[in-house]
Amino acid sequence: MDSPQAKRSGLNLPAGMAERSLRLQSSSGSFRAVSSLSSPSKTSTCSDRFIPCRSSSRLHTFGLIEKGSPVKEGANEAYSRLLKSELFGSDFGSFSPAGSQGQGSPMSPSKNMLRFKTEHSTPNSPSIFGQDAGYSSETSTPPKPPRKVPKTPHKVLDAPSLQDDFYLNLVDWSSQNTLAVGLGTCVYLWSASNCKVTKLCDLGPNDGVCSVQWTREGSYISIGTNLGQVQIWDGSQCKKVRTMGGHQTRTGVLSWNSRILASGSRDRNILQHDLRVSSEFVNKLVGHKSEVCGLKWSNDDRELASGGNDNQLLVWNQHSQQPVLRLTEHTAAVKAIAWSPHQSGLLASGGGTADRCIRFWNTANGHQLECVDTGSQVCNLAWSKNVNELVSTHGYSQNQIMVWKYPSMGKVATLTGHTMRVLYLAMSPDGQTIVTGAGDETLRFWNIFPSMKTQTPVRDTGLWSLGRTQIR
Repeated sequence: MDSPQAKRSGLNLPAGMAERSLRLQSSSGSFRAVSSLSSPSKTSTCSDRFIPCRSSSRLHTFGLIEKGSPVKEGANEAYSRLLKSELFGSDFGSFSPAGSQGQGSPMSPSKNMLRFKTEHSTPNSPSIFGQDAGYSSETSTPPKPPRKVPKTPHKVLDAPSLQDDFYLNLVDWSSQNTLAVGLGTCVYLWSASNCKVTKLCDLGPNDGVCSVQWTREGSYISIGTNLGQVQIWDGSQCKKVRTMGGHQTRTGVLSWNSRILASGSRDRNILQHDLRVSSEFVNKLVGHKSEVCGLKWSNDDRELASGGNDNQLLVWNQHSQQPVLRLTEHTAAVKAIAWSPHQSGLLASGGGTADRCIRFWNTANGHQLECVDTGSQVCNLAWSKNVNELVSTHGYSQNQIMVWKYPSMGKVATLTGHTMRVLYLAMSPDGQTIVTGAGDETLRFWNIFPSMKTQTPVRDTGLWSLGRTQIR
């Protein structure tokens, strides 16, 4: 039976509970009476509705504070947003669309929260915790589409007798836009401007071409031979300028800086040649225990990186007869070497079949910065001068071409087409196109990098012949 006191107040209280005991604890910890229920005034009307006091409500628990107000330390923001979504509806708890530019992380709150928006969503629109994909575009920037790299080569050259030998370097592209290719005992020049093919030289039946390398100016070309010679030719006049000896066997790799030509051989030695002096070489670098197959000067000409079949990557300076760095982390032959044009002292190297890794080094202190397992033999590396990306070509077992973004090493593209190991790589003077060669006797041209001014490479189609007269 209800007490007379409860009937007067209009509240149904449990038996034994006095109206004066009804209290609400405020955020400060003290007790505050909701109302003086036992002594209602004659002019007021009591009801069972509870009207809260906003000053004592802890709305910051739900994050419902003004944008400029401080957020309580230690609050779980993701939980708060999810709780708001469940309590107040999906529109209130929506997240900013993933991938939007300028919106922060995918879990950051939308700028349109508690504002009207234009509805563009459909019943089949994807959502995350009630995420609405139809926010007004006035407060969000549309996501930038990823750069598209053509998956097929825009030009293919027939290259008969292009050898399937991991230790040779038979393709190079000059700064004057002429491609040099060693095919058997001959070197051919292909002009990228008019597609004209010129036979530069034939070494004869007792010798063979093992490496080609243009000078940085693009007027002269060096040729390493199977007999250990280094020949210098004038590319414009197709005339031999000089022959230099010093190696005991084949010269498989060459590298020019502004005035010095370095040559690496199966005899394990590196020779440095200077065309301004009469001697065949001016310096001999002894450090590898097996054939030298990788060789690259740094962009400032101060350091020379060499890789060998002994799994070692060595770094030499201009003045020392001993390597200043001996890097032994690779577990297979190191042919692929590339210096970054964007950061001084940053060197990339790739290992062979038993290693398959691209490793990045700080040559100032010899520290390894990163290691990426590519899943295939690394045959070549080249850094883009237009963007901070690099391309790698691979052999066993996938024979693919991969474009990487540095330093995240995210894959930009994976290109396939060669049916054998992609052993040869060169880059065009404008830095947009690469040419790759393989034992399948083809050279393939790929537009993979943007220019300095535009992000859309120009595509072309065609199938030409190199070393033959007919077009197939």
